[in-house]
Amino acid sequence: MLWMEKFKKSKFRIFKTFLISKFVFINGIISIVVLGLILAFLIYNSLKFFSSYPFFDFISGTRWSPTVNEKFGFVPLMVGSLEVAFGAILIAVPLGIGVAIYIGELAPRLVRETLKPIIEVLATIPSVVLGFIGLKTVVPFVKNIFSLSIGLTALSGSIILAFMSLPTIISISEDAINAVPNGLRNASLALGANKWETTYKIVVPTASSGILAAVMLGLGRIIGETMAVLMITGNSPRIVFSWLQPVRTITATIAAEMGETVQGGLHYSALFGIGLVLFLVTFLTNFTADRFVNRIRNII
Repeated sequence: MLWMEKFKKSKFRIFKTFLISKFVFINGIISIVVLGLILAFLIYNSLKFFSSYPFFDFISGTRWSPTVNEKFGFVPLMVGSLEVAFGAILIAVPLGIGVAIYIGELAPRLVRETLKPIIEVLATIPSVVLGFIGLKTVVPFVKNIFSLSIGLTALSGSIILAFMSLPTIISISEDAINAVPNGLRNASLALGANKWETTYKIVVPTASSGILAAVMLGLGRIIGETMAVLMITGNSPRIVFSWLQPVRTITATIAAEMGETVQGGLHYSALFGIGLVLFLVTFLTNFTADRFVNRIRNII
């Protein structure tokens, strides 16, 4: 009887594993199908634009004036998006990784248990609320500190987007740091290294793949954000190479103009066109980051 019970338990375990694996497989297929449908939807709705407007003029155009001159230059929107995203990454990455190292390695237990839930709660704040906070705090601060006529600048957007991406970067980086085996820490300490030397010579390099994944997820949050940048970057579709000037991002352009266009018109199709470009850029960025993370993981 005992061997019969073990046999039944073994068969049930195999059956349960089979169901779980098939469930995960089906969800993966559904995700791929949905992603393909989104891509097909963007391509279908942007075909009219790319068939009637020169693609080279779109990619290299320096003016975005769809209602007056029917100019659909993509460069001002891309430059604005890159400026805001790059500024946000410059602020968020060192700050986020530093906080993650402090929480994961250096902070006392009480401080760690207090800070981690607070940081995770910050990720739930709606972006429109952060946009209002930015209008009342960051925008006047930037205006006064740099003596500007207006505080709605790329720098204001970068600061808010950095704040929005910090919970993602901190949480995932801290999880990666905690996943480092304690045996590596103990071995380093036994060889005479102090706590800080162990942290930046052993722990951080070992957790580098997870930290890089956290940075890329934070970058994804930055690139895809709409409401906050729509509210505080000034929405000026000009090519400027200064964080102290108003800019307009790709996402803000879609959000601001989609409700004002005639459905089926050239302008309407152009917005789907820049949405398609944004989709492809985001996809390629995530794909490259995933390959890079896997390569680092294999090396380590």
